This record gives sequence, structure tokens and C-alpha cells, in this order.
Amino acid sequence: MKNQHHSNNLLLNLGIEHLNEMQLSAQETILTDRDVLLLSPTGSGKTLAFLLPIFELLDEYQAGVQCLIIVPSRELGLQIEQVWKKMGTSYKVNICYGGHSIETEIKNLSNPPSLLIGTPGRIADHIDRGTFKVDRIQTLILDEFDKSLQLGFQEQMSFIISRLPKLNKRVLVSATSGIVIPKYTRVVNPTVLDFITAEDKVNLSLKRVVSKDKDKISSLFQLICSLKSQSALIFCNHRDAAERISDALNEKGIYATYYHGGMDQEERERALIHFRNGSVSYLVTTDLASRGLDIPEMKHVIHYHLPSKEEEFTHRNGRTARMLASGTSYIITHESEKQFDYIDYSMPILKVDTATTLPKPPEFQTIYISGGKKNKLNKIDIVGFFSQKGKLEKGDLGLIEVKDFISFAAVKFNKVKDLLALIREEKMKGKRYKIEVARNVIKKEE
Repeated sequence: MKNQHHSNNLLLNLGIEHLNEMQLSAQETILTDRDVLLLSPTGSGKTLAFLLPIFELLDEYQAGVQCLIIVPSRELGLQIEQVWKKMGTSYKVNICYGGHSIETEIKNLSNPPSLLIGTPGRIADHIDRGTFKVDRIQTLILDEFDKSLQLGFQEQMSFIISRLPKLNKRVLVSATSGIVIPKYTRVVNPTVLDFITAEDKVNLSLKRVVSKDKDKISSLFQLICSLKSQSALIFCNHRDAAERISDALNEKGIYATYYHGGMDQEERERALIHFRNGSVSYLVTTDLASRGLDIPEMKHVIHYHLPSKEEEFTHRNGRTARMLASGTSYIITHESEKQFDYIDYSMPILKVDTATTLPKPPEFQTIYISGGKKNKLNKIDIVGFFSQKGKLEKGDLGLIEVKDFISFAAVKFNKVKDLLALIREEKMKGKRYKIEVARNVIKKEE
């Protein structure tokens, strides 16, 4: 086992002083047992619970991929990659997912990482092409395993597992219990760590908003107006509804965007960037965003439609009141709607009819930059360039996200015009990049 001192440094790098009970238990069990099923609620810190023991298991003298993490969505994969990088280990990590350039991935894998993260389809593709060697992989983590089953990745996962001859440790991770473990995982009688029953939801308050009309847009608008300009996640059941609701809110002067599985990867990523950095305040989404998304803790979750299963309702609510924070989940109902058994309709009713004050417009606007990591640009370069040449002050810059070939920076809305004028002819690190307001689903009027 690697020395305790190094593990403590990893926690310091993450700004964490102590592990919670689940993380301590998972670390110990994953290190000692062959097959583990870890069940723990959304937001409880499962990523760190398996990344710490992975660090202990990696062999610095061994070349090639040693651990493979399969995830149902690229968002979850990117989140895990981010945590690993923040830990500050000396081990290389790479991530592979659909919608990402396969040429870039093949190039990255030519110098293989110790830890490889990916979505089932893309990892299966790489194994098929023989992009990296599989004979050194000893540890397999199937994160949000329930979601991968739900999304129909059985075939790809079965193929991947059948091609890993040296596996000696399998860890299945899920935020829902009662999963039937398929035979192809080769997991028989795993050690089960179940922390779901201990989930403490006292910090979540549920409120119901009654809509007079069958079309609940007016009630949603009034509810948003009552939230004192705080952002919210709005769930609905269908892709077209997400777009329709987002468009209707924008027409009423509310800055919203939508997110669903029918959008291409780049559009989805852009919607999330705008929401994360405060350029839009309301994200209207399908159940795709109920887990594994890299977005901050939400104070408000709104159910425009209720899902048919209680499990999805729980996952949606898992976006708020996580750990020690408190949050509110709002259910908008109309009398003609189907009543669901898992909802206690006697919950407090919130009257929003009198709320008409529009939320404040977002403080930030997202700026697009046509260069990223592969152009040798980093956050410090962008901050320096925008401050020196663009005359931005400290509080004028928000979240900066640097991707492989493009970057995005949040800039205070009232500073954007001057910034773009000042830097139009300037070079950053000796090169001229295209820098402009990033396109989004919505346009903000001057």
C-alpha cells in the first residue's frame, strides 16, 4: 500500500480534510475484495470513493492501461477525469467518448494512460481497432452502472468485458439499489456496500404549485419569478417539451436554455457551459441531466412533468439538498394530470400567482476562443490576455473552460463590447485567435 502521506496530499489537493463513512468503507473494501457493488446516493462522493483505492492499486513501474472506468455519459466521464487531475497524482489519465475526435484519442492512446475513462461505445470501438493493449488491465469500474443498463449499453459492455483477460477486480457503482447484475460482468456474489438506506433527505423540502391551466407555462413562469433570481433546473419528460418550454421562457424575458439527448455533443456541452458559468440561469432538461452532470449544486429543482418512476424522481431531486446543503423541489400539477403513487399530494402548496417580477438578467456572457489545450493555451494565458490587452479587472472574469481546440470564458455582460474592441487586433502567445460571443440557443439583446 502506498504511504499514507501521499494519500493525504491527494486529499489536500482536493481541499478535503476527511473522508466520509462510505468513502472509508469503499476504499478498504475495493483494496481487499475482488468484486464490489457500491450503492450510495447521488452527491455522496462516490467518485473519490473509487479513485483513491485505484491510486493505491496502480503500479508506477507498469506501462499501459491498468484501470478502465466505463461511464454512461461523457459528462460523468469528464467529471471523473477532473477529480483525478485535481488529485495531482503522477499517473496519466485519458478519456474517450462519442462526439470527441477519434484521431485525437488514438494519438493520446499511443502513449497509453494508467487510467482510461470512457463511454461503452467508444471504448468498444478502440478495443476493436486495437488502439491500446488490454492485457495489463486488472481493475474495471462500471460507474452509474444502472444508467448504462437503462441506456441499452449491454452489448458494448459485454464485448469490452469479454476482451479483458487479466481482470482481477470489478467494482459496480450505482445510486439505485435493486439492480440485477448481468452474467456478462462475471461478478458473482460481490461484497455489497449499501449506503442508500441511510440517505438523509431532511434537507430537501417538497412544494407543490397548482396550475389552473392545462398548459403549465404560466405557472412555471410565476414560480421562476418567485425564486428571487436564483437559478433552477427544470425537468420535463420529452425532448421537444424541453425546447418548447425553453423558447417560451425566453419569449417572456427569462434566460433559459435546453439540454437533451437529441442534441449533438457540442451543443449539449455548450448549453452546460452557459449554465455553469452563469450566462443562462435556467436549464430545461430531460432526465438525461438527473445524474452524472458537471453542474454546481442547485437550490431549486422544478418538475414541470413528473417521471413515471419514483427512482427518476429521486435522481432529479438528488441535484439539490446534497450532503449538508438544503434545497427545494417543486412539483407543478394540474388537476387533469395522472396522479402518481410515489407522490404525497398533501405536501405544502406554494402560491405563486402574484409573482411577476422578472429574475435579474445573467451577469455574464460567454466568450468563445478558437484555441485550446492542443494549441498550448491554458487558463492563465486567457486571464492574462483579457486583463492586459482587454483591460478587464478581477471581478469581470468568471469561469474559464479550456477544451482541446476551443475555450470559453465568462465575462461580465457590460464589459464584453469594450473587451472585444480592445483585443480585436491583438495576439495571444504570438497567435491571433477568433474571439467572439459564443453562440447559444438564446440571444441576449443589447
